Amino acid sequence: MWHYFPGHYMPSYQVNRALTQAHYGGGEFAEILEVASEIDPENRETFNLAWLKKGNEVFEWAEAYEKKKAFVSARRTYLRAFNYLRSAEFFMNLHDERKNETYIKAREAFLRAIKYFDEKPLQIEVPFEGSFLPGYLFKPTGVKNPPVMLMFGGLDSLAEELYFGIGNHLNERGIALLAVDGPGQGAALRLNHIHSRYDFNVAGTAVLDWILENLGDEVDTSRVGIAGVSMGGYMAARCAAFEPRFKVCMIFGAVWSYYSVWAGRSGKHPLAEIVMHIMDAESYEEVLEKLKGYTLENGVAEKISMPTFIMHGGGDKQNFVSHAIELEKHLTCEHEMKIVPEGQSGAQHCQVDDFMPTLDMYDWIAEKIKA
Repeated sequence: MWHYFPGHYMPSYQVNRALTQAHYGGGEFAEILEVASEIDPENRETFNLAWLKKGNEVFEWAEAYEKKKAFVSARRTYLRAFNYLRSAEFFMNLHDERKNETYIKAREAFLRAIKYFDEKPLQIEVPFEGSFLPGYLFKPTGVKNPPVMLMFGGLDSLAEELYFGIGNHLNERGIALLAVDGPGQGAALRLNHIHSRYDFNVAGTAVLDWILENLGDEVDTSRVGIAGVSMGGYMAARCAAFEPRFKVCMIFGAVWSYYSVWAGRSGKHPLAEIVMHIMDAESYEEVLEKLKGYTLENGVAEKISMPTFIMHGGGDKQNFVSHAIELEKHLTCEHEMKIVPEGQSGAQHCQVDDFMPTLDMYDWIAEKIKA
């Protein structure tokens, strides 16, 4: 992975993340590099301020286009504003009064953008635990009743973010994407206060039931797959294990044991505060205790019955490649695994440094879900 900040993995990773998403409308290279030039990797606040400044600036440009009824330009500009504001919110302290307002503004930018999509996404709300899980249905243009992949993001991602890259690649192959904020994610956490849970399959089944009951006029409800990225790799596998009605499973970054991921870290890790938030934990020790349930051990992986694809980076510094290797050993279903060798482009966490190696994954998923 290219390090804009030599010796500083996390801020460099975030720059790569934005640059990769820029291919799909989530940024402009020159703007992203301008933001990066204003960041001191030793000072987290400069990260927040640089992204916030650019996000607010681009949001104003989008509003100006909208007022002029230049809706195509407004759409493209709101999408960039969303991703910059999302990046700004990412490392803000939970007690920072800017955090929630930045998230709300980022989400507003995305909602304004999708008004002007040629194939307008359908906003959905799945009843759950006295509240709801929000999401979006992104359908391929010109395809009647396409198969659909239900997808959850990771620890730090939002349902809206799944549009950039993942949604594009699925739609190009005639597959709809239902991107959902599950427990502990996006608006489900920030606005509805639904925290994460080890038995994520409860949420997966709730969404699947909702699809079957409500989306029969939109998608082919006999061909529904399950997918997850990053921490969502655990979620997708867990859902697949306990919900045999899914037709295919896409694990975009494997997680064998999320406890083992965090047991090797400390409360000073840059993502520690985020994991405490999603777990509704008061201490890092409480996080570790809750995470013991987030595992595919003890016969869970063996329950996965549908065709499954595992995608992983050999140089992944967040969820080591050993997670993918261990999971693959325990699968008894039809499956395929692709590991991008360390040192190659795309070998980092969830191929954030190069999405191109993931093309094989989408081709395989398309073949199996359409079979």
